[in-house]
Amino acid sequence: MLEERKNFIPLNESFVCENCKQKVPKAKGTFRNHCPFCLYSRHVDETLPGDRKSTCGSLMQPIKVEKDSKREWMVIHQCQKCQKISRNRTAADDDREELAKINLTIR
Repeated sequence: MLEERKNFIPLNESFVCENCKQKVPKAKGTFRNHCPFCLYSRHVDETLPGDRKSTCGSLMQPIKVEKDSKREWMVIHQCQKCQKISRNRTAADDDREELAKINLTIR
C-alpha cells in the first residue's frame, strides 16, 4: 500500500491565466501557483500544495497580502466557487503594484 504524502509536492508548470489571459512562464528557482501579472490562482490543490486533487477548479481571487511567521510575504486567495482560503508565498516576479493594490481594495 502506498503511503500518502504529507508534504509539499513541487510542481513548476507554465500556464495561461484564466483571469487575465496572459501566458505565464515557469518560475525561476522556485515553484509557481498563481499568475504573476494579476495574482489570481486556480483551485486545483485539495490538501497539499501540488497535489492537484481538487475537483473545484474555480478561480481563486487574491484577497489579502500579509507576512507569515518567517517574515515572508504571502498572498491569501479565496476560491470564488467554494470559498476555500489558501496562503501562497509571493514570487520575485509578482507584479508589485498588483500586490500593493490588494490590501487597498475592498472586495
